[in-house]
Amino acid sequence: MPILRRVLLAAFLAWAGMATAQERSITVASTTSTEQSGLFSHILPLFTQASGIAVRVVALGTGQALDVGRRGDADVVFVHDRAAEQRFVAEGFGGPRRRVMYNDFVLVGPATDPAGIAGLTDSTAALQRIAVARAPFISRGDRSGTHAAELRLWQMAGVDPVSGRGQWYREVGQGMGPALNTAAAQNAYLLADRGTWLSFRNRQELKILVEGDARLFNQYGVMLVNPQRHPGVKAAEGQRFIDWLVSPAGQAAIAAYKISGEQLFFPNADKPEPGA
Repeated sequence: MPILRRVLLAAFLAWAGMATAQERSITVASTTSTEQSGLFSHILPLFTQASGIAVRVVALGTGQALDVGRRGDADVVFVHDRAAEQRFVAEGFGGPRRRVMYNDFVLVGPATDPAGIAGLTDSTAALQRIAVARAPFISRGDRSGTHAAELRLWQMAGVDPVSGRGQWYREVGQGMGPALNTAAAQNAYLLADRGTWLSFRNRQELKILVEGDARLFNQYGVMLVNPQRHPGVKAAEGQRFIDWLVSPAGQAAIAAYKISGEQLFFPNADKPEPGA
């Protein structure tokens, strides 16, 4: 009997340990840019070390990541499409939204630059030239924050790229890394976030051609999924992650992430959001 009790006690303790480990983890639905740029590989171990909470990342386009949050399949969403984030909060799926960091988008393309956009600081004028030249352009086409930003720029440029779909305008329906690979293989233009571009190694003939336009500003926000709508949400652990991201420690960790000495993301949790 004592042996049986010891076996049962050992089994119970093992089960309790697994349950505790499961409770001390969260799922974050985020973007491919935060993962493929290497940012999460840098900051998540620091958060786990500070909190004891492990983070599982589901990396998708922003629209898909928000859908994951709407279904309650994540505890936190960390994305970059302010309008979509505000809808998410207004619909009662989560919030409040907190600013975390920013970088910018860049228009990249082949060194030969058939549309002649190199050096422009007006991104919409650059898109107009690409459309007139019918130069190959790769779109993520995946409802990501980058895709949403690209579509807004086309609209501001007065160009409907759908008319060129399957010809000069090609949608790949994939994340930033695969889209960059496609653009490199086809010597095409592409709107990319600077963070993923800096970490991208297979550039071939691609280079940054247009940057510095205020319309290329790229803000990231984070929100807790509403635990009242989805009782399974780990609200305490998720909120701790959010609080860490916007704390001095989290903001310093984000600022410290660099590639070849160049900073990829700029923390701004305590600053007014441009264009707000």
